[in-house]
Amino acid sequence: MKLDELNRLSAEAAADSPTRKWERMRRAVEERGTTWNDMYRELEMSHRYVDAYRHESMEGGCVPLHSHSFFELLYCRNSCGIEYLLGRNRYRLKRGDLVFTPPGVNHQPLLTDRLVESCRRDVIWVSREFMNSFWVVPLPAAIDWSQPFLLCTAGTPWEMLGENFHSSVQEALRREPGWETFVAGNTMILLTMVARVLTQQGGAVLARAEEPELLEQVFSYIEARLGEPLTLADTARHFWVSESKISQTFRRKLGSSFHRCVTQRRLIEAKSLIVQGVPLNEVYGRVGFTDYSVFFRAFKREYGIAPSEFRDIHGKSEA
Repeated sequence: MKLDELNRLSAEAAADSPTRKWERMRRAVEERGTTWNDMYRELEMSHRYVDAYRHESMEGGCVPLHSHSFFELLYCRNSCGIEYLLGRNRYRLKRGDLVFTPPGVNHQPLLTDRLVESCRRDVIWVSREFMNSFWVVPLPAAIDWSQPFLLCTAGTPWEMLGENFHSSVQEALRREPGWETFVAGNTMILLTMVARVLTQQGGAVLARAEEPELLEQVFSYIEARLGEPLTLADTARHFWVSESKISQTFRRKLGSSFHRCVTQRRLIEAKSLIVQGVPLNEVYGRVGFTDYSVFFRAFKREYGIAPSEFRDIHGKSEA
């Protein structure tokens, strides 16, 4: 599904309460032959360089662990206490937080607790092409744009970055002539200001992750062993806890099973390797699948397309 289609569904349900809005959108997505979770994993940019939209986390609208083929910049417009898994770290989002997620980095809002209010976020998606070749003057080379980070801007001069997000979202929603040029230019300014924050600091600070709990510890364990056999029993023994303890943690925090999350993480890594040009007959073994047929079925079930189709769309030639 393209972003424009999701935005259209959201606009049609704009007058509903958050809970009814999510239910209405879920039904509309399912009528198109997919599930809400599959929709998030398959969601793609509608435009070549940049997209912008407003996202509202709704009770019951669990978002699965996923990654993107593009860069994502997210700005929190309110403090609702939501937790956010970014790579292997967990953060508690607050008003004014800016989250930067590069392609291939797994992330997920943790929506398992009852929300006091919906979590409102402005989001900008930036294509690899835009980041790699759209610059007249390149961004500072000292910044590693392949690494995720979270900036806390509330109460600092950099809080004005929220206005940049807001104006881009408004342009994208109004669709007036030249809106794409406006959003692209605005995004160049935004990335330049973020680069300035990272090189000068100037009040805004990089957020510290929450103290690691069992969830993050298990994720780090999984990350270090993606190419190896991973079982719930072995993982439980490693951490000296019961299998049910890990299972309950994953269900409560992620809304998914341990096995499902391991598979999703393997497939996210597989997508990154495919984009890098690693041959398909090498990818499956490097991410822990026993043979190509098992990998093929898991990939097709998760993303709706075969690994070779994904390679043709996003990857480099294997030649």
